[in-house]
Amino acid sequence: MKKEKPAYKRILLKLSGEALLGDKEFGISLDVLQRISSEIKEVHDLGVEIAVVIGGGNIFRGLSASAAGMDRASADSIGMLATIMNSLALQDTMEKIGLYTRVLSAMHVQEIAEPYIRRRAARHLEKGRIVIFAAGTGNPYFSTDTAAALRAMEIGAEVILKATRVNGVYNKDPMIHKDARMFKELTYIEAIQKKLKVMDSTALSLCMDNHLPIVVFNLLHHGNIQKAVLGKSSGTVVRGS
Repeated sequence: MKKEKPAYKRILLKLSGEALLGDKEFGISLDVLQRISSEIKEVHDLGVEIAVVIGGGNIFRGLSASAAGMDRASADSIGMLATIMNSLALQDTMEKIGLYTRVLSAMHVQEIAEPYIRRRAARHLEKGRIVIFAAGTGNPYFSTDTAAALRAMEIGAEVILKATRVNGVYNKDPMIHKDARMFKELTYIEAIQKKLKVMDSTALSLCMDNHLPIVVFNLLHHGNIQKAVLGKSSGTVVRGS
């Protein structure tokens, strides 16, 4: 059977830490990791170069801890360490199904991950390795959304695929409001002005300034990563007018 042609050659997949929870209230579900890894392999088999950024909210949320009284810089540093743990877990699962991976960290943890160097990341992708960017930007006060936008631009990704627990971007929380309406398309300005929870405003501004589209889709439905890569996503596309 002839393979379908992907719409993008190089992508950045943004996974929230909460996506790794599965039915758990805390930590990492190995079943979810295995499912995500198998879907990434399906996309990799199409010849797509894949980079991944994972949040750490399943283990620790720096912003929440800061709101509870912890120093923001310290809280964000703990959150960045949580993303490293998630990255190593995903790496292990992917390598068990035959994928070659590299974890590149913005924090120096040389015993378990390579330091982030832009040219090195690009070379890994060219060689067919899946690159997992850990520790966000390496700086407090910046979210993993911003890290995803920054890394996507640095490596020349053609799109950010943001995997969520809902079908796309809504005018209000669909988990709470049954009458929530999903947008099929949005401009960056609309997403910022309406304060929609696509990505934070810093990440959206970076994408807008560099004309980098964002596709928001439901990770819980099998095959949706591949659909997004083929340009067939039923989620929300955010781009310029």
